[in-house]
Amino acid sequence: MTSSESNGSNGGGPYVSIAIFAWNEERAIVATLQSLFEQSLFGRLRHRHLRCEIICVANGCTDQTPAVAGNFLREVLLQHPDRDSLIATVANLSPRGKVNAWNQFVHHRSARGARFLFMMDADILIHRKETLWNMLNVLEKEPWPIVAVDRPCKDIEFKNRRSMRERLSLAASSVTQAATGQLCGQLYCIRAEAARRIYLPKDLAACEDGFIKALVCTDFLSHAPEPGRIRLAPNAEHTFEAYTSPASILKNQKRQVMGQTMVHVLVDGYLRRLSLAARGDLAQFLRARDATDPSWLKRLISDHLRRTRFFWRLHPGLVGNRFRHLRRLSPISRVRCFPAALAGAGATLAASFLAYRSLKKGCTDYWPKALRMGLGPVTGLGAVAGDSPGPVGLSGMEG
Repeated sequence: MTSSESNGSNGGGPYVSIAIFAWNEERAIVATLQSLFEQSLFGRLRHRHLRCEIICVANGCTDQTPAVAGNFLREVLLQHPDRDSLIATVANLSPRGKVNAWNQFVHHRSARGARFLFMMDADILIHRKETLWNMLNVLEKEPWPIVAVDRPCKDIEFKNRRSMRERLSLAASSVTQAATGQLCGQLYCIRAEAARRIYLPKDLAACEDGFIKALVCTDFLSHAPEPGRIRLAPNAEHTFEAYTSPASILKNQKRQVMGQTMVHVLVDGYLRRLSLAARGDLAQFLRARDATDPSWLKRLISDHLRRTRFFWRLHPGLVGNRFRHLRRLSPISRVRCFPAALAGAGATLAASFLAYRSLKKGCTDYWPKALRMGLGPVTGLGAVAGDSPGPVGLSGMEG
């Protein structure tokens, strides 16, 4: 932590910048924004005479997402108790894709003086009011972590009665969360100085969080991975709508396999062989590669596929990672979660076959829009999470 961070000084500009990445989320984004503006972060920053900017980065939307978000933000800035310390805008980008939206926010849209950047998706609910503050607090108080994360919770976790499919889904989450250094792209906070050393290649469209994790945990490929560079904040959670239909689960698994394969090819097979000078300014190097040779990453993936004879070998640990994570659980939890790990491994195998075929065809931009019901203002989350009960929403404001 720098001296200016510890003193809370930021020259009057935003100290924290928050991006909300939205692609055709007109149904979900109001509930997401309501939960965001219930956060205690804004009041705590105001008491420290610090400012926060919020940018809804709408990308390639063909619905009314930018207008809906813009109308809501205008109303918030009229009524919010901490409005004097808030800046809220919509950035409406024509190209679709989170990779371009991330690059635009980090390198062009966010305030240059911001010390910390929050990244969040437009279809989640932040159901603990201290979540963002606790995430920021981790990075302010501890110099070692580069990224602070919260615990992602599936909406079905809050149901009193669950189907067998939902129980398997929750058990699968327990296995995933047993791994160290997890970075969920739905919500995280990163030091701005680290984020601005990262540029996401345009064809890395399915697993940007895996790429970011690989860089921050190795201090930009300078040493072996240190999972502690990503720190789970205490008492910090958000809710997302779980994939429950077999088709949606398979599509999501396919996207993850494709993304992890691209990260493996890019990080393990290419970037680690670069000179120290190139790795020292990685953002500029990757930006220049995209500008001068737009197909470079697709060629690397194509070369990797020619060397990979079997679809289940697209990247290391494709099938076995779940069982390695399973060993981190208690004996009772292992028994309970083993069926989910086994089913997940089977789904991954099927998804890896589909991913192999898509990658063979040169497809890298695979981000299916799942047909889900939408979270809306969900009641009961506050009571479960330990906050005040009732629906998520700003008093006196309509969603």
